[in-house]
Amino acid sequence: ASNACKLFFPAFRMVGALLSFRPKSNVISLVRPSCLKKADEFIRANATSKLTVIAEQIQHLQEQARKVLEDAHRDADLHHVACNMVKKPGNIYYLYKRESGQQYFSIISPKEWGTSCPHDFLGAYKLQHDLSWTPYEDIEKQDAKISMMDKLLSQSVALPPCTEPNFQGLTH
Repeated sequence: ASNACKLFFPAFRMVGALLSFRPKSNVISLVRPSCLKKADEFIRANATSKLTVIAEQIQHLQEQARKVLEDAHRDADLHHVACNMVKKPGNIYYLYKRESGQQYFSIISPKEWGTSCPHDFLGAYKLQHDLSWTPYEDIEKQDAKISMMDKLLSQSVALPPCTEPNFQGLTH
């Protein structure tokens, strides 16, 4: 009975199929009503599955957008911090806070200050070449990402056209 439902064109499997004529459309129907129900259920399940994937992708994009905005806000705040030197990309700067509440950047680390550090240490940041700031604890990870992108950009070989899905490198 279910053999007739395996294909949406059951003419190839006419065993037990209903044959009916629809005068208005001039089409012969070879589909069982139970097969239509199964097809409808399958289509609904398939659409639900695809929509779930899209919803997860939207959620991921929203999280990425939120992170971009948080990083941009942090970067803007850090660029407005007092600094009595010319900031150069690639250098690490140490953020301190005076008793007055004023924040400032220094090139002297808390370790270099030792016990004579005059102000509260708030954190360390690396100024990137795109003028974004990377927190000290993320520098190694960010440098690895940048290095990988630099390698990709420096390759003289053009990427081949992709005509089919390629999952190489996506598995663990």
